[in-house]
Amino acid sequence: MDVRVLRVFTGPDGSGGNLLGVVHDGPAVPGDAARQRLAAELGFSETVFVDDPLRGEVDIRTPGGSLPFAGHPLVGAAWHLRQCGYAADVLRPPAGDVPAWTASGATWIRARASWAAGRRLQQYALPADVDALPSPPPGDGWLYAWSWHHEPAGAVRARGFPRRGDGIVEDEATGAAALSLTAALRRDLTIAQGASSLIRTRYEGDCVTLGGGVDFAGVRTIGE
Repeated sequence: MDVRVLRVFTGPDGSGGNLLGVVHDGPAVPGDAARQRLAAELGFSETVFVDDPLRGEVDIRTPGGSLPFAGHPLVGAAWHLRQCGYAADVLRPPAGDVPAWTASGATWIRARASWAAGRRLQQYALPADVDALPSPPPGDGWLYAWSWHHEPAGAVRARGFPRRGDGIVEDEATGAAALSLTAALRRDLTIAQGASSLIRTRYEGDCVTLGGGVDFAGVRTIGE
């Protein structure tokens, strides 16, 4: 099986981005066990299975389990489906309908802030304090470490640490955590996360819009 690999939330110069596995023919991998084995073998922070490209039905997996919602897989899936000629104006993960579109050179989605619960947001005084954290910091549970880079402009420095025991030591770019931070601060943000990734968000009350650049990174062949 050929799995397309994307870089989602690329930086301003096109570098960076969080790797995403996209299984375009989701029904070719039926059942939870088979999908979970594939996601674990790929080893990306998330892999998305496209179950119905016309309706935008997708299934999101980490190496250790399934997710009802995640930002970087949905942004990547929307970009991928458009590259394949589908409208992709609504994606349908288990959490609910997620509008998607392209604008300003980026792929965007809109989601409810409540769908991104479960990540601890910890503010640090300076970006250098965030950069100095070990990977991962001591402790358990999802940690989103952040600091203002330029508060008046809404510029943030962040790093994400899943700390869930599935081999993902640090998440290069995390849409759901960016959504949570935007909702908590109640303002639009430009988030520089990881080594060189960039996430843009817009605060819209109960919902948050988030987006960024996406690029094709190659194909991973699984099995024979």
